[in-house]
Amino acid sequence: MAKRNQNNGIDGFINLNKAAGISSHTAMGKIRRLLDVKAGHAGTLDPAAWGVLPLCLGKATRLAEYLVEGQKTYIGTVTLGIETDSYDGQGQVLEMRDAAWVQEADVIDVLPRFTGDILQKPPMYSALKIKGRKLYEYARQGITLEIQPRPVRIENLEIEEIDLKRKEVVFEVTCSKGTYIRSLCRDMGEKLGCGAVMSGLTRTVSGAFSLERSLQPEEVKQMSPEEIEAYLLPVDYPLIHFGKCTMPKDRALYFASGNSIRWHQVTVTKEPQRELSGRNSRQTAYNQMYCVYEKESGLFLGTGYYNEEEKTLKADKIFVTRQEL
Repeated sequence: MAKRNQNNGIDGFINLNKAAGISSHTAMGKIRRLLDVKAGHAGTLDPAAWGVLPLCLGKATRLAEYLVEGQKTYIGTVTLGIETDSYDGQGQVLEMRDAAWVQEADVIDVLPRFTGDILQKPPMYSALKIKGRKLYEYARQGITLEIQPRPVRIENLEIEEIDLKRKEVVFEVTCSKGTYIRSLCRDMGEKLGCGAVMSGLTRTVSGAFSLERSLQPEEVKQMSPEEIEAYLLPVDYPLIHFGKCTMPKDRALYFASGNSIRWHQVTVTKEPQRELSGRNSRQTAYNQMYCVYEKESGLFLGTGYYNEEEKTLKADKIFVTRQEL
């Protein structure tokens, strides 16, 4: 379970429901100051959006790199007939266009063009870094850069509601890391021939975290230290795609020192899931990852990966010391 560490910090995850109108960094900073603990977030959520923002606390911050690789699900609203410089309703209006002719069938017909592996150009008003600076820093200075499209994957895209009187379309999308929903809305408008912007966005799922089990910042503020500790999700909670394995205490002591363990000394209780395979070497490596536990106590030791050539489990991130065993 999540627990307080020796420095009076807290190790684990908070499933935060970020409000619209603030950045992910600002939302995370409020919780960090409230709990007086090292913190980070796993996957930036658009400032205009609200919804799931996983917060890593204490030792759990070391796992943030694994969490950002997971799929996300959003409920988005696109408004037809308008184009802005930021691809959302908050930006400077570039053009108002006629969308009265758009029919439901037109909207439905464009969806297949945005599913599967696609190329997408990030908006200028985004935190993507080019030459060491975030794109929005260039945009605020009136500097426009040539941005190359990047590969992303749209796993699923479905229409939830079409209201042509309001010129709005509500959709649900499940997508890979690096997908900009603002760009998706803008590109949908371009394909329809009427222009469009994102006018609403909610992240309902981020990896193992869902909106139904999230907390508002105000709820966290009102909780006692004991209630927060009881709510915290354990360090291994979000590693749903990792395999699981156990080892006896003598091997656990060896593993806790960062050493590799011969594969025949490890008991696999769950094989890694393969959802991330085939996209890049980093994700392929994750397909060999395991959560590692001490067999008798069930204590989470850390993460490791299978080295096929050496037939060993190599230590990746260690979360216990030999003294704790």
